Amino acid sequence: MEKFTTLSAIAAPLPEANIDTDKIIPARFLKTTKRTGLGVHAFDSMRYRDDGSENPDFVLNREPYRKAEILITHENFGCGSSREHAPWALLDFGIRCVIAPSFADIFFNNSFKNGILPICLPREICDALIDDAQLGANSRITVDLARQVVIRPDGSKISFEIDPLRKHLLLEGLDDIGQTLKHENAIENFEVKRKKDEPWFPSVTLD
Repeated sequence: MEKFTTLSAIAAPLPEANIDTDKIIPARFLKTTKRTGLGVHAFDSMRYRDDGSENPDFVLNREPYRKAEILITHENFGCGSSREHAPWALLDFGIRCVIAPSFADIFFNNSFKNGILPICLPREICDALIDDAQLGANSRITVDLARQVVIRPDGSKISFEIDPLRKHLLLEGLDDIGQTLKHENAIENFEVKRKKDEPWFPSVTLD
C-alpha cells in the first residue's frame, strides 16, 4: 500500500449528501477481485450518459478535476451496501483523500485499509473547502497527515482528528498484510520451533 504523508492536489467539489456505494461503483462492475481497472467506472451513472458518452456536467469530467486527488463532499458518503470495490474504484481513479462531514462506517474503515484518507470536518468547513475547490487549478488544497491539518489555498490551517493507529499505518503504508509481514521473522521462528516440537502439525509459510 502506498504511503500517505503530505498530499497537495486539485480537489473536486461534489456537494451532494448520501452518495452510496452503488453510485461510487455500480454492482455490475463487482465481478473482478482485482483492485485495478475500476477507476474508469467510478461514479459511472453520474459520469456517463445512457449512450456511454461522458456527461459534461459531472465534475470529474471537467478540467482540471479529471486529475483530482481530493474529493470534497457532504454527509454520509459511502452509505449503502458493503463493497470494498468502492475505495478500489476511487483509488484507481486517483482519489487519495475524501473530506466530508460524515461517512458510512464500512466505507470509512475500508478506505484506511486501501490507502485512502477519509477526513471528517463540520459541514460549514466542507462548504468553505468546496468553494475553494471550485476555483479549479488555481486552488490546490494540501493535506498534511503528520500534522493533521488541511491547508487552504490562502494558507489557513484546519485541524482534523484521526485514530493514532490508523494514522501510523497510513504514514507507513501498511495494510493488514503489511502489518503481518512486519512480524515475519517472529512468525517464521515460531513455525521452526513448532515443527521441531510438534512435527505432526501442518506448517505455515508466508510465501
